[in-house]
Formats: sequence, C-alpha cells, structure tokens
Amino acid sequence: MKTILIAIIGVIMLSSCTKSNVEIYKSSTPKIDVKQFFNGKVKAWGIVQNWSGDVVNKFDVTMEGTWNGDVGKLEEDFVYYNGKIQKRIWTLTKISDNEIEGKAGDIVGVATGKTSGDTLNFHYVMDIDVDGKTHRVKLDDWMWAMNDGVIINRSYIKKFGITVAELTIFMQKQ
Repeated sequence: MKTILIAIIGVIMLSSCTKSNVEIYKSSTPKIDVKQFFNGKVKAWGIVQNWSGDVVNKFDVTMEGTWNGDVGKLEEDFVYYNGKIQKRIWTLTKISDNEIEGKAGDIVGVATGKTSGDTLNFHYVMDIDVDGKTHRVKLDDWMWAMNDGVIINRSYIKKFGITVAELTIFMQKQ
C-alpha cells in the first residue's frame, strides 16, 4: 500500500512539472491567426487572481493592431477597476507560419510564441510593478481561438518557478 501511494505521488509530481506542448492542439478549430485577429480593434475583459485563486483585480482593455507585412504593432490600453491605467505597445514579428516573436517596453528580451491549430503559447519575462516595487516574473501565456471572433487567454505568472498569479482575459474582435 505504501509503495502504491509513493508511486501515485511521484506521478502527480512529474505531471505537475511537465510543460504542455502546443502541438497537441494542431487539429483544433477555429484556427488561430495572430495577424488577422490583432489587426484592427479588439476589446477585452480580464481578471487577476493571486496564488490562492482569489480575484484581486479586474480590468478592461482596448487594443488596436496594425501590420506591415510580417511586422505588427499592437497598442494595449488597460483600465484596472482599482483605478490604475497602463499602456503597452507590442512589436510583433511573424517568424514563420507557426512562430511569432514580440517586444514591449516592460518585456525583458524577446517573447517567443508558437501556434498550432486554435492555440498560441507565448513565453516571456516581464517586469511588473506591484505597490511601487518592480518584480521580474516569467509568463506562460496560452490563447485559444473561439467562434465569433473571440480569444480566451490564460496567463500563468511565475516567480522562482512557482505560479504566483494568473490572468484570464476574454478578447473580442471589433
């Protein structure tokens, strides 16, 4: 009995360390098209949850994207329900049919993303201001294309490999 319990705990620990692969979504539809979706106006709504799952903030976002060939500019204007206002301007570059890179002022280095089927998985390091103090965190950002011009986004914010917060965002093409 003790051996079975140890084996179950080991499997749980290994599965919690395994990173999901975007390729498992290759046959899922509707297909995600980053250039098409983030071209023009997009409206979004989101929540921020702390490490224990409590919603600690909500926000609305207006976005506008423009593309010149495979290089796009995405302007995001965040209005948080606690009164904070934030602007982020992304420069997105389509590297191949299923690879995208991004840069922004609060992104450290280059964000890298892969698409497959209905899914985009984006990884990056970001400096986040919390109560006047800057924290460097890693984001594991997952987006899924839905019907009716909607994308659902789940972001896992990690510090020292531990998820400290999560974002959920619903985006709709305008």
